[in-house]
Amino acid sequence: MRIESGTIKRLHVVHLNPGDDILLSLQEAVRQKNIRHGVILGAIGSVTSYHFHVVASTDLPPAELYPRREGAYDIATMTGFIFNGRIHCHIIFSDDKIAFGGHLEEGCKVLTFNVVPIAEVEEMDLTDFDTMEPLN
Repeated sequence: MRIESGTIKRLHVVHLNPGDDILLSLQEAVRQKNIRHGVILGAIGSVTSYHFHVVASTDLPPAELYPRREGAYDIATMTGFIFNGRIHCHIIFSDDKIAFGGHLEEGCKVLTFNVVPIAEVEEMDLTDFDTMEPLN
C-alpha cells in the first residue's frame, strides 16, 4: 500500500459546450492549466453519444469491452484523477431506466453542457497510482 498526502492548491471548474468531446476537452483543460496531479470531483450534463470501457474478466490484465452508442443520456457523475497530467476518469450515464458506465473514452459528445470540477493538488505525486503493480 502507498499513501500520499497533500493540499488542494486550486479548484478548477470546466464547462464544456454542445458537441465537445469530453475526454479530449478535459485533456486540453489539464494542458492549458498545467495540472500535474488532481482529483475529478464529479460532473453534471448530458451527451449525444457515449464510449467507455469496462473490465470483462478476472484475469490480470483483464479483458475489456468498449460499449459505444448514440442517443440522449444524462451524465449522473464523473470521478477520477489526474496522474502526472494524464486523465483517468470514470463516467456514469443514465436514461429513464438504468445507470451504466465505466472508464471514459473518446467519443462522449456533449448534448447540453458538461460541468466538471477538478481539485488540483500539490505536494503529491500520484504518477503510478493506477498501475496493477504493487506500490510501496
